[in-house]
Amino acid sequence: QVQLVESGGGLVQAGGSLRLSCAASGIIFSINTMAWYRQAPGKQRELVATITASGSTNYADSAKGRFTISRDNAKSTVYLQMNSLKPDDTGVYYCNAHLGVLTSAWGQGILVTVSS
Repeated sequence: QVQLVESGGGLVQAGGSLRLSCAASGIIFSINTMAWYRQAPGKQRELVATITASGSTNYADSAKGRFTISRDNAKSTVYLQMNSLKPDDTGVYYCNAHLGVLTSAWGQGILVTVSS
């Protein structure tokens, strides 16, 4: 059974930091591209960051310079370090594992709220 479990969300003031974690099971973690998405109320889900099996990363323009995605294959965990948080970063953050062509696994989501 594929399972992705996010943790580390919560309430933080603007300018603060949070680190999200996503623990994966039921997949061969080391060969999968992993990603973080987020969804704000009334908006569609958007891609925040990706990291390939080899460690190559990509970021949404809104995340560049502030967020860092990383992975620990020994722990089957992907992280999203979020610094200099803004109220616009508020939303539900989802961990995603790319398992194949048009096939993904999703976590349940975790709420991040940034207050001004």
